[in-house]
Amino acid sequence: MSKESIALKEWAAAIQALETGEQILIMRKGGIIEETRDFELQSHSFFLYPTYEHQKKELFKEPWQALVDRSMANWSPDGQEVDVTCFAEAVCDWEVSSQEELEKLRDFHVWNDTFASERLRWKRTKPLHVILLRVYKLAEPQRIRIKPDYAGCKSWIGLQGVDESAPRTPVLSDDRFAERCEQVRRVLSSE
Repeated sequence: MSKESIALKEWAAAIQALETGEQILIMRKGGIIEETRDFELQSHSFFLYPTYEHQKKELFKEPWQALVDRSMANWSPDGQEVDVTCFAEAVCDWEVSSQEELEKLRDFHVWNDTFASERLRWKRTKPLHVILLRVYKLAEPQRIRIKPDYAGCKSWIGLQGVDESAPRTPVLSDDRFAERCEQVRRVLSSE
């Protein structure tokens, strides 16, 4: 377990939506540290590393605002450890460049329209990446020490202390996941 495993940083509340199957996509443009570059998948399989600092209830649709409260319940800004609960595989990466395309995805994510639109407009010359994820819940959360290089507004980190072979189960059945993917593909390909 001494080697690094790649992890994508995501808001803890969004990870909760992913690990329950309520959502199968994420929207990325990269972190502030990646300001001059387009977001890119550094790996097609990775752990999801929960972040807490910038998530706000008002950026989620009302039915999912409680996810923020739940995610914050056991977190402390001076904490030394974090629980990693999910592993993911990227199955599709679309580039969304228009508000019209983004609005087609409204029913497929937990964020409100304001946040989704702001994410699209940030770094205007870069497309918004909509990435479909096959998410796996780890049989047991893996508690890891927080390292200083995990901090900062960046998308990817080299995670130490996780077991790559830890048992995991897909959060959605093969059929249900395929059905949800097809729904997203259909709305994105419609004129």
